[in-house]
Amino acid sequence: MNKIEKLSFVHRENLVKFAKNKKNILVLTADLTGSCEADLFKKKYPERFISCGISEQNMLSVAGGLAREGFIPFVHTFAVFIYRRAYDQIAMSVAYPNLPVKMFGFLPGITTPGGATHQAIEDIAVMRALPNMTVLEVGDATEVETVLDIVYSIKGPVYIRMLRGEIPRIFDKNLPFKLDTPRLLKKGKDVLIISSGICTEESLKATDLLNKNGISTTLLHISTMKPFKNKFIPDILSSVKYGIITVENHTVIGGLGTIISEKMAEFKINKKIIKLGLQDTFAHGASKNYLMREYGFDAYNIIKSTYKLLKINAPINKLQIKDSYINYFNKNLKPEDL
Repeated sequence: MNKIEKLSFVHRENLVKFAKNKKNILVLTADLTGSCEADLFKKKYPERFISCGISEQNMLSVAGGLAREGFIPFVHTFAVFIYRRAYDQIAMSVAYPNLPVKMFGFLPGITTPGGATHQAIEDIAVMRALPNMTVLEVGDATEVETVLDIVYSIKGPVYIRMLRGEIPRIFDKNLPFKLDTPRLLKKGKDVLIISSGICTEESLKATDLLNKNGISTTLLHISTMKPFKNKFIPDILSSVKYGIITVENHTVIGGLGTIISEKMAEFKINKKIIKLGLQDTFAHGASKNYLMREYGFDAYNIIKSTYKLLKINAPINKLQIKDSYINYFNKNLKPEDL
């Protein structure tokens, strides 16, 4: 696989540029302004910035009120502090009245070493169950740069699993995020691998090695978890011979694997499916690379699962699976940055 370019603080710069001439955009934070890359917006447009303090329930209620007055609130905090702490306020003050509150949830899944208290591992399952809610997940710098156009255009509430810090550019910068439109990255006939978020880079490494070893793989990247009504999904699900593997930075209950299983049942697609992700468990604190390997959804485990699906008993050369990640954990980070 070609070396992947890494970019830093993409959302921080992009948010300022995007909101420049959109005076109805307000940014709200819960005492994690720098940690959620909203600090440059605060500096550039202080009159459109509101710090709600460590009071997420109140922040979502305030956002609902501002939306009723014609503003479009962009709520920024860690994902766990959105859907776990303020679920009732989201349901009753935002989703029920179908208001244009945009919720940017940082540190999705195991992208933080902060352990179970900071790891949003069931947020897709929770948020996609809410009526009127759109659920998105970015997978690279291109999607971070272009997701704001989608978010702003949607009339109702949106929840976004957002990436921060140093992130890869996997997709062509001229191919922006499109609502409910998967990205077909590779086309093969044996196995279909469907990935989302940070798992797509791992899936690319895996499919490259699989194809070199004679296993023809299709790779599909999903960035819209709800709505999920794209018309060509049934054909793609039916197109491979042996089965489907889903790979997600989330519990396998209620997330991408469940979404695909629902579609397979709906369209009567009788294929074997293996769901990689957190297997009904919390994760502990450690680096992202370690946790992806430990909980079974890195490139090594994708290859291992493909061999299992094909009933191939072959050794996997771990040295061939090159680590294209940078360890983003910095010992100088403050606790709130985790």
